[in-house]
Formats: sequence, C-alpha cells, structure tokens
Amino acid sequence: MDSLMNTGRPPVFCPGCSHERVAKALDKALSNMGLTGDKAVIVSDIGCSGLFDTFFNTHAFHGLHGRALTYAAGIKLARPDLNVIVTMGDGGLGIGGAHLLAACRRNLNLTLLILNNFNFGMTGGQFSVTTPQEAQVGSAFLNRLEKPLDVCSVAASAGAPYVSRCSSYRNDLPDEIEQAIRFEGFSLIDMWGICPGRYTKRNKLTPQIIDESLAGNEPFTGVIKENLRKEYWLHYREIVSGLKKVSPPAGINAEYAPPEPGRREVVILGSAGQRIITSGDILCTAGLTAGLKATQKNDYNITVLRGPSISEIILSPEDIGFSGIETPSVIIVLAQEGVDRRKYLFGNLDENTLIIRIKGVDIPDTQATVFDIDLKGRGFKNQDWALASLAVMARLNKVISFEMLNAAIKHVFKDKVLESALNLVNRAEPKNA
Repeated sequence: MDSLMNTGRPPVFCPGCSHERVAKALDKALSNMGLTGDKAVIVSDIGCSGLFDTFFNTHAFHGLHGRALTYAAGIKLARPDLNVIVTMGDGGLGIGGAHLLAACRRNLNLTLLILNNFNFGMTGGQFSVTTPQEAQVGSAFLNRLEKPLDVCSVAASAGAPYVSRCSSYRNDLPDEIEQAIRFEGFSLIDMWGICPGRYTKRNKLTPQIIDESLAGNEPFTGVIKENLRKEYWLHYREIVSGLKKVSPPAGINAEYAPPEPGRREVVILGSAGQRIITSGDILCTAGLTAGLKATQKNDYNITVLRGPSISEIILSPEDIGFSGIETPSVIIVLAQEGVDRRKYLFGNLDENTLIIRIKGVDIPDTQATVFDIDLKGRGFKNQDWALASLAVMARLNKVISFEMLNAAIKHVFKDKVLESALNLVNRAEPKNA
C-alpha cells in the first residue's frame, strides 16, 4: 500500500523533533494495514501534535485543546467502520484529562497516540502534567510543586484495556502503532520523545536517557488483562438488539381553531411545587391541537423544592425563530417568587395584556388588564393553581379554547390522574375575586 503522507504538506518540525519519527511511523503502520485514506480519521487538537491532521491524506478533524477524544468518540459512534486515531501532546493530555478518563471507561474502539515531550513546546516550554519536577522549564519553579502524572497508570486504573509506554525512537514503532490500532477497544500509547526547540535547550535528554528512564518505570506493553471487555459500540448494539422497540410518540391532530389569531405569548410566574412546568407543557400541547407551533422555555432554581418557577410559552401559526418574550399576551401570576424574578415585564405592558393573578400576590405598577382570582378561597390546592389558571384563561377565550385545553389534558395524563385533572379544570370558573 502506498504512503498516506500529504506530499503537498509534508511534516515540518524542529530539527530533531521526535514528532516527525512518530508521523512516519504512523504512516508506515497505516500502509502495513492496507488502509486507504477514506478508511482512517486523524483527530487532533492544539500544539505540535495538532499538526498531524494536515500531514496525511485521510479524513481529519482539528479541534480545541484537550478535546480531541470527545470529537473522536462522536466520529466513531457515527461511523464505526472508520479507524479513528487521536494524536495528542502532554499539554492536551493535561487540559483534557477528564476526557481521557471517560475514554478509558467507555472503551470505544479508538487509538490515542500521546506525543509526550514533557512540556508545552509550541507556546514557550511551560511545564505540563508530565514534566519532571527537577526539569528547567519556561514556567520558573512551578513544576517543582506538582507531581508528574503517570498517564499509563492512570489509564489502566480508569479501565483502559490496552496501554503501552515506549520511546518514539524504537525501531519497531510502526509495529507498536499498528498493534494498538488493530486492538478492538480503546488503546493508548504514551510515546516519550524530545522537544529540541524548547525542552532540551535547558535539559539534557537523549534517546538513550529515554530508554533508561523507561526501564526504571513500571512497564506497560499493551493488553491490560483485568480491563478486557466488550468494545463499547459492539456491546451497545448487542444490548439494544435485545430490547423491545419503543413505539413512536402518538401524533396530535389539529382539530380545533384557536380563539385568537396570530402569535400568542404566555408567561406563568409561580414557585416550586406549583407544577408550573407541567402546566406549560399542557399549554403547548393545547396549541398543537389547533395546529400551532409551540415553544416552552423554563426558569427555576437548582434547589428545585424552593424558589421561583417560571414557564414562558409561545404559540404561533408561523415558525418561531426566537423564543424570547417581551410583551406577553397573558401573564399568570401565582406566587411572589416568580413575580420578583420577572419584575421587568410589567412596566411596558398595556391594556392588551391580560394578567390573571392569584389574590394576595403583589405586582409592580402596570397598565395591563388585571383579573384577580381567589383559588385558595374556592378550595383549590396550591399545586393545582397553575392548571386551574389555564382553565380560567381558556374560559375567557384567551390564547386557547376550553376544548383545546381538555384535549391537551387527555394527551398528557392517563387514568386516575386524567380524571382528576378534568374535574379540576371543570371546576375552575373565571370568577373575579
């Protein structure tokens, strides 16, 4: 098989840089495997190792520093037939360390080549996660404060089934790379090399010293037996093939005519526990029963059980290009927390906006039309106020009709919950408090 090197842009590194040896070894491995350019992908990020995607006539993806494994995972899941090879320096390794752990645990059939030259060579020779503590680097004494990362030990402990550590100067480096690519699962090679442009200007490092250092470290030569397991994508398909197929969601037919023409916007201002989001979902579903487009945008505290809960809904016969709401058609006010979060809405309203307000909730001065209701006094529980308010709005023929609301409830709820919800909305007459 011919070389896959890009003759229009051959590798250009600093004289003596080990990256060039790795590039040629990778090319030899791909050639030995008989791979054509359309069967391989090289994924890289930033740094000198990030140049690899331009040096080969293969598919390529160049992304953000430290994120190469995430792109590679997406490519492999979308195209499992491709051989996906990731090149990453020790700089990207440190920046994207969490992604490395995820790749080890997941075990997708990817090959990661770490071009480890113990510093950020492209940006000034600063220390990286693999820089020895005694090294002299471009970031003063900072590397003395941190213990270097043993990437192979970390990868093995995280579940990687194939981990190798070697010198970039090995004569059989193409065979080492080929073996990793052929492995069915996640494979990693930590290749130690020399950065003559930065690192060796201050530190003595030769291929012989690399060999001596490797001999003094725990050997990693490939398969980690205790981590051997099924490759992620193969295992995924195996499990999915045995699952019962999920039925497609039931369609919603357009059966009704909305009571008002054009785009209508509703903001529900409440608090946690009032089922604000569920009511927004019901309102969207009601719009669908009239053939309207619908969007729902929610705002609530991460505490979930306390604080404001807000839902913003747009129903429109036209496509909705922007989901922001400035002058809503209706504001449903159920709790002070929601009002306080959206105070800015009230000042610019006129009489064309209807505010349906629970008795006792304060709102800023406004020119909008205010319709007060006393749901508590009429025996409605706090968690039912949002749905009851939708019923009031529908009875007033604002935004949706009562028929649209009933149809939506039947789509959303089943059995006893459905019966309870229908009874609730039938009790919610629009009586002004």
